[in-house]
Amino acid sequence: MKVIPPAIYNLIKEFNKLPGIGHKTSERFVFYLLKQPAREIENLAQRLRELKNSVKTCHSCFTYTEKAECEICQDISRDHQIICVVAEPRDVISLEKTAQFNGIYHVLGGLINHPEGIGPEQIRLAELLKRVEKNNIKEIIIATNPTMEGEATALHIAKLLAEKPLIKITKIARGLPIGGDIEFADEVTLGNALQARQKM
Repeated sequence: MKVIPPAIYNLIKEFNKLPGIGHKTSERFVFYLLKQPAREIENLAQRLRELKNSVKTCHSCFTYTEKAECEICQDISRDHQIICVVAEPRDVISLEKTAQFNGIYHVLGGLINHPEGIGPEQIRLAELLKRVEKNNIKEIIIATNPTMEGEATALHIAKLLAEKPLIKITKIARGLPIGGDIEFADEVTLGNALQARQKM
């Protein structure tokens, strides 16, 4: 068997680390890139460097931004008394595409998953409680995925906030299939889920 040049082999291994990318897809990526002009490869490398050097987390909601505070948190036209709690920054993007929500967000950075060693202390629940205590929050919308981990996290948040009767706690309606991800839901389904949110 002929040996694959190390540069090709090593890049295939790097692409294999990406979620959902198998060996064959990694090979296609590498052989496609080999056919591109050097400037295209340099542009890609530059975009990757910018991604790592420029993008940070918003100090308020913890979504991705290039500033200290994201545009949503800075927007005074939004209702800062309603917080939509999501697991990951990509969920913010998905919900924003619905154009059905005018509040602000809180990104947990994961979900409670005890078999994987992720407890309440490993996600941003303490930061959520601080925001609730510091600001005059009137509603918390829990928009976690309809999975075991998402439901466990939603119930834990509801219990944490149960002692604060002035705060309405809701979760998005389950127009989403059990086991589905917010990231992959269409905008109409997500918009309907936000509009038909239920009290917890």
